[in-house]
Amino acid sequence: MSELNAESTAFRAALEAVRAVEPRIADAIAKELHDQRESLKLIASENYASPAVLLAMGNWLSDKYAEGTIGRRFYAGCQNVDTVEQIAVEHAKALFGAPYAYVQPHSGIDANLVAYWAVLADRVEAPALAKAQKRNVNDLTDAEWAELRQAFGNQRMLGMSLDAGGHLTHGFRPNISGKMFDQRSYGVDAATGQIDYAALRESAREFKPLIIVGGYSAYPRKVNFRIMREIADEVGATFMVDMAHFAGLVAGKVFTGDFNPIEHAHIVTTTTHKSLRGPRGGAVFCQPELADQVDRGCPMVLGGPLAHVMAAKAIAFAEARRPEFADYAQRIVDNSQALAEGLLRRGATLVSGGTDNHLVLVDVDKYGLTGRQAEQALLDSGIVTNRNAIPQDPNGAWYTSGIRIGTPALTTRGLGTAEMDQIAELMHTVLSQTKAGASKAKFDLDPAVSEGISKQANDLLGAFPLYPSVDLGV
Repeated sequence: MSELNAESTAFRAALEAVRAVEPRIADAIAKELHDQRESLKLIASENYASPAVLLAMGNWLSDKYAEGTIGRRFYAGCQNVDTVEQIAVEHAKALFGAPYAYVQPHSGIDANLVAYWAVLADRVEAPALAKAQKRNVNDLTDAEWAELRQAFGNQRMLGMSLDAGGHLTHGFRPNISGKMFDQRSYGVDAATGQIDYAALRESAREFKPLIIVGGYSAYPRKVNFRIMREIADEVGATFMVDMAHFAGLVAGKVFTGDFNPIEHAHIVTTTTHKSLRGPRGGAVFCQPELADQVDRGCPMVLGGPLAHVMAAKAIAFAEARRPEFADYAQRIVDNSQALAEGLLRRGATLVSGGTDNHLVLVDVDKYGLTGRQAEQALLDSGIVTNRNAIPQDPNGAWYTSGIRIGTPALTTRGLGTAEMDQIAELMHTVLSQTKAGASKAKFDLDPAVSEGISKQANDLLGAFPLYPSVDLGV
């Protein structure tokens, strides 16, 4: 038997250690790798992190508490955490060309909360404290605190609506962002499915928000951040961009100039997985004037930073600085456009008529289905997607009328534009053969069709093995 490589040895040893305590967990981990290897992963917010990123999370850094910032911790013995965080910051700043980076957020939602509270502290709390003659915050009277709370609660935010492609944290009412702010949404033009910047400008002039949020979760086009910054400056708003979905396209220099949020926003947030291909986590980038407030993310919003995840972020940022990552980022968009074109040729209806980025939004009403029906029918056929609302969605955010598909993960596996056309054919076959059932969730699909598509999907993936360097021996 040939000698195992380092990655196979590492993962096998890890599973053996887990299995000794709880074999069912070891089985679930191994089964997850098996399932991901055999399914077409088209979820736009998912990817495959490298073995180095994955291994960086399973170590003794997990055992450290490290509240505070580099060199200013509330716990002793954090010298190695300082080193890890500093390296992650250095790589993040160099990768994105940002003057300041904060890598502690545990998720994209945490990153957005840090950003919101940093802006509130800079724009509301600081002036209020100045009015109180810059006394220590703990010395404010009850009346002054009441005034400050009222000021915080009266601030306005303008963000993209959920059905237009915005995220829950851009002001969706059930989310904390929709409760923190007096919120208004901007949408897309009904005819084009794209942002109407003139309408956005008019809404901002009327509403006069403290924060304007750019970025998206399910919008298939580029966003002109230069224009949005002009609008923000005109109404005196802080301009924030959530680039969680397309951070890899910024890092890979696919989105530049007007479409690079780092060049135009006061503050930018991101996740570190998705198109960036790192661990599940978040980060914040900002201009120097907001750095002190962002540094208060812990304890303002966050608990102790996850040092093992910051280590994995450092690895992912370092990987993204390599020249081959730019090629990968461009191939994401090439594949997304090829997938969109393949679906269009087969008669599908796409929101905005196509894509400029990593995702495609399919209106499945054309097939007589809800998003939930389409999602499950595709899953039964070995194609993993997620249902998603479309503009003015008659089925709401739960059942939806759309499915969102993305290409970052399959691009990581090496699939190209020719394979995207084959995937479009598989998807079209499933959707056209699926019939709506008695409810918005039920449907009818001949098992022979789903089994046949699953086999074709698995055959297609056979030429593009996932983690080929990892052999679990099971």
